[in-house]
Amino acid sequence: MSLPPSSGPDTPITEREQPRSFGTGPVAITVMVIGVALSLFQLYSAGIEPLGLFYQRSIHLAFIMVLAFLIFPVFGQRRKRGVIGWAVDLAFLAASIASGGYIVWNLDAIFARAGFWSEMDIWMGILTTVTVLEASRRAIGLGMTLIGVAAILYALAGPRGALPWLGEWLPGILSHRGNSLDRLVGQLYLGQEGIFGLPLGVAATYIFVFVLFGAFLEVTGAGKFFIDLAYAATGRKPGGPAKAAVLASAGMGSISGSALANVVTTGAFTIPLMKKLGYRPAQAGGIEAAASTGGQITPPLMGAGAFLISEYTRIPYIDIVLISIFPAVLYLGTVYLFVHIVAMKAGMKGMPQAELPNVRDVLAAGWQFILPLFLLIWLLANNLSPMRVGFWAIVSVVVVAGLRAGVEMIWLDPKRGKPLTAERLATAGRRGAALLIEALSLGARNAVAVSMACAVAGIIVGVVGLTGLGLKFSSMMVAFSGGNLVLALILVLIASLILGMGLPVTASYIVLIVLVGPALSQEFGIPLLIAHLVVFWYSQDSNVTPPVALAGFAGAAIANAKPMETSVQAWKFAKGLYLIPLFMVYNPEMILGGPILLVLWTGFIAILALAAFAAAIEGWLFAPMDWLSRALIVPATIAVFHPDHVIEAAGAALLLAILAVNWWRGRAGGTPQVAPRRAEG
Repeated sequence: MSLPPSSGPDTPITEREQPRSFGTGPVAITVMVIGVALSLFQLYSAGIEPLGLFYQRSIHLAFIMVLAFLIFPVFGQRRKRGVIGWAVDLAFLAASIASGGYIVWNLDAIFARAGFWSEMDIWMGILTTVTVLEASRRAIGLGMTLIGVAAILYALAGPRGALPWLGEWLPGILSHRGNSLDRLVGQLYLGQEGIFGLPLGVAATYIFVFVLFGAFLEVTGAGKFFIDLAYAATGRKPGGPAKAAVLASAGMGSISGSALANVVTTGAFTIPLMKKLGYRPAQAGGIEAAASTGGQITPPLMGAGAFLISEYTRIPYIDIVLISIFPAVLYLGTVYLFVHIVAMKAGMKGMPQAELPNVRDVLAAGWQFILPLFLLIWLLANNLSPMRVGFWAIVSVVVVAGLRAGVEMIWLDPKRGKPLTAERLATAGRRGAALLIEALSLGARNAVAVSMACAVAGIIVGVVGLTGLGLKFSSMMVAFSGGNLVLALILVLIASLILGMGLPVTASYIVLIVLVGPALSQEFGIPLLIAHLVVFWYSQDSNVTPPVALAGFAGAAIANAKPMETSVQAWKFAKGLYLIPLFMVYNPEMILGGPILLVLWTGFIAILALAAFAAAIEGWLFAPMDWLSRALIVPATIAVFHPDHVIEAAGAALLLAILAVNWWRGRAGGTPQVAPRRAEG
């Protein structure tokens, strides 16, 4: 996605966003038309006439796959399709339409057969499965497709399966009786636990409508508003652009819910400014990657995770959002503290006031973007369906944007010497229509990857349910960890990193929770909601953890830095991603609530431990920190995680003493006079 032309702190805040163009060729126009049609279909089913489960999901997937095959040619986007390419793509386009059309047209007959599938049912199931895997390869990457293929082969392996010879290669604990092709197709295509299962159901309802909501905010200029607001709030402070990146990513997270999207939007100008201020290129890219990962865990979207957690746990979506606010603040606060410490160590200064936007001007130009967010929260608090909430939030964006434009054109512009004319009204009408079409098309395009990820995740979930792999995996996890909870969580972390090499974050979470969720909640006694949150948080680590670090690589490209060095910096700044889930496990009242004093104490020690740990890593807080203090912080932090309140209090007291000594040293030594220089690693 290209950056809007009016992005950046130097751009006049009153300048409006212009509609983006995705091309003018026949394919681009077709993509736009189909994207608009998909978005209108989703809005109709969200706010006017809800559809049945299979109707909604099958039509949604057909639209998404058509977009995937149009946007991503068979031989890649850098090569022309040619005759062979068009022949292949047209075949898959026809298969995409047929996959959804067959379900919609024959749904009553399929229900009547109830397991006694016809030959056409089986062939359509095979065709749809192959089409889903190919669309996934193009939209997401080969890794997701290979995992889906491996799951299918695993389901068919076994003495009673279609591939009995393959079962001989399976280790004893993973062996199963095997499944026939008919039974597997029935599970994946004609049942509610396969391709059209819960993951795609969430993508086809809640996720899409909120992605579309984000697209409407984006094209109307909300991204620039949040970024300008962050600069106005933090720009004058030491390391201002880096702190603005943290806050802007939190704001952008409520729009995009994607770490990579946050990096390429906010990072395009925060990273150059950080480098100009004194941060090393790898540090600038790492800070942006770590901050942008915070967008994935920031309510209300949480990178689509909040909807999935709600569906799996049967806990209302608004409750998931509310309990996720404090952990998200802890994470973003930790990144912010790292940025501050690095700036203070290097003696950095803030940006001149003349180069920063004014808070009043920012709010005056963008107040309308706050109203839909407040409406969204109010509707959720009143227990309206998230799908219906998203519909009304989108309507509110259109209404407030139209009112704002109307007030300026009819009331304010004449006072500025711009009289209202028929030509200006016609121009405004055309521009509004263009922005509306752009938002509808952009929302559909943005949903392709996550919907395809959920469709393939449905294949994996269906196979897990068919073969009992989840229970086998849980048994393996208990055996490998020896019943030790810390080792079990480390195994989850390693598994999430490995899955993150081939799966998007959403798919990684779905696969992991299906495989390890039963063990965490049943064998280790972790409450169900906390188990889901831990797995969801750990699924983000592929954004910032070498050797994968997708967000780190994106930050490195913008910063012109070495990818691995940038990833190491991102991994350092994102330490809260690993510590906060541990804190949830050992201090469940942080999520589940409890006596008010206990909840306040838990929040206090969480902030204390994260601040002390950041200071220990950087060797600085109020003043340079000696090696003894840094060494003592490690066992003290571990003690804070201990379930015994006496040990917990002792660890907190030691941390307070260490930080108090550091504060006293900083106060006694005065404000350090350090010449501005590049930050050290």
